[in-house]
Amino acid sequence: MAYSINANARPAGFLRPAFAALGAALVSYMERNTRLDEIRRLEVLSDSELAARGIARDRIAHHVFRDKFYV
Repeated sequence: MAYSINANARPAGFLRPAFAALGAALVSYMERNTRLDEIRRLEVLSDSELAARGIARDRIAHHVFRDKFYV
């Protein structure tokens, strides 16, 4: 007897919300991790280098998350 797996098959109805939540959590984690790397990269710059980019040191986090928050 031969078995085959349909790679395009959708998960059973009761599993869809769980997979959707897991996917959203992974996306959120990856975005957050990338943004933290950006914050770390900007924090090591001198004040004059930040000023040349138009960023104040105390506004680095606001700059990195500017598309998520309006402050």
